[in-house]
Amino acid sequence: MAAPLADARCTYAADWTATRLRWHLTADRAEKTVLDELAQGCGQRDVEYAPAD
Repeated sequence: MAAPLADARCTYAADWTATRLRWHLTADRAEKTVLDELAQGCGQRDVEYAPAD
């Protein structure tokens, strides 16, 4: 079982990514690095989002 902090980190990274995808926002290299670091240890996780109209 994952630790609560790890679960929160993984949820945060997935939500952040979903928001970026929803609004067709790009991420610079620094942001991608941070997201990659946040996602370490999260395993495979689907990011669900609905594209903005």
